[in-house]
Amino acid sequence: MITIQNVLIATDNSYATVDLQVVDGKIAAIAADLDVVGTAFDGNNKLLLPGFFNAHTHSSEMWQRGIMSALPLELWLAELYDFAPLDLEKVYLSALGTAVETLLSGGTSVVDHLVLIPGQELETIATATRAYREVGIRAFIAPLIQDESLTAGMPSGESAQTHEPYFRSTVATLEIIEEAVRQFHRPDEGVNILVAPTGIQLCTDALFEGCIELSSRYNLCRHSHLLETRAQEKLAEEKYGCTAVEHLKRIGYLSDRTTLAHCVHLNDADIAILAETQSTVVHNPLSNLRLGSGIAPILKYRQAGVNVTFGCDGASSNDSQDLLEAIKIGSILHNVTDSDYQHWITPRQAVEMASLGGAKGLNIADKLGSLTPGKQADLVLYDLTNLSLLPRTDPIGLLVLGRPTNVVNSAWVNGKQVIADGKLTTINVDELRQELFNRSQWETKRKSQTVAQIEAHYRTVMGLRNTKKHG
Repeated sequence: MITIQNVLIATDNSYATVDLQVVDGKIAAIAADLDVVGTAFDGNNKLLLPGFFNAHTHSSEMWQRGIMSALPLELWLAELYDFAPLDLEKVYLSALGTAVETLLSGGTSVVDHLVLIPGQELETIATATRAYREVGIRAFIAPLIQDESLTAGMPSGESAQTHEPYFRSTVATLEIIEEAVRQFHRPDEGVNILVAPTGIQLCTDALFEGCIELSSRYNLCRHSHLLETRAQEKLAEEKYGCTAVEHLKRIGYLSDRTTLAHCVHLNDADIAILAETQSTVVHNPLSNLRLGSGIAPILKYRQAGVNVTFGCDGASSNDSQDLLEAIKIGSILHNVTDSDYQHWITPRQAVEMASLGGAKGLNIADKLGSLTPGKQADLVLYDLTNLSLLPRTDPIGLLVLGRPTNVVNSAWVNGKQVIADGKLTTINVDELRQELFNRSQWETKRKSQTVAQIEAHYRTVMGLRNTKKHG
């Protein structure tokens, strides 16, 4: 039990100074001058917000941040996988790092579209689960699955393309996910497994349909990439003769518990389908800019009634896990897409998108996402005396529009404190820093063999002149 005293919270159009009680991991009361229950925390000159959701990332990409070439997604992926021999210890350390960076930037939940080590799929999931439990963040582990090889993710264009078969069968892949659900899906303990076919570019309908069946049988959320690039838009037309969104609706994948990362290249009819199916868009503005994918039509989604939340995406395409940075860019980026400033995203709207928007996408808006009595106590306390939040104006405006640095004073997940005085209480971050340092080395530019093999075809199908090899 805890009582946070004299803390600032947002009201409809202003702020109020209140006390907040947490009992049995849930918010019990919010009012002025409450009796102290349990441990008292001083909320003076601090802002209390619900925890945000880092609603799409790939934790193991942390090992390649800062080194990836300036390439569009399809070629970037080829380079990523050329240099991504993972081991379980690296999976563990990067999950720890992802959780810590997310927490220190206001996120209390993470959706990890987790890259699996071939032949060690369940061990990979177990390792990430262990890391997230140790840190104390609420984890939504979405094991990334596909059943087509990497080259199948590019449009064929005029040429006939043949692709190597994927190394693991669709049936075997679905069996791994079902076993992962049995072993690790423990929502009451803060660990959730999602079905997560990577996207239309590398998945057959059989894989999507198997995931739909598992989702229905075990009441699981669904998570995929969708139309991140123009190449995927072209590919969908080749594969289905319609848009990817139309096809996913037809096979029954879209629903109120489906979160779709990116959604950069959708038309108005697609947007109407997302609204009708109550699917959620996860906006990853930094990776979309880094990979040249485009600017997702977020203002159009909001006007159509589509739920939107934010993700950092993997640290190889961001290249951080700073959720406040993603929220800032994901808000103000769209001011250039619509001259009607009344449609622009305000700081308060951005905070609601990052908190309640994330909870809605994971079908838990009744449990998380707002400061409401009865909801679980995933809470973040921001220090309003921090230099980066001064001089005093509008606290939420400063947090969203500024460049907040080390501003999280305390955080709780399910009522358990995981940050105190700006430091993690659950793991030794200095030891983590040393491990990450010791297991890496300074690097400069690398050459990807796979990029060299597929770049000419990519440039041809995307209408780019083949004048110069990437190097």
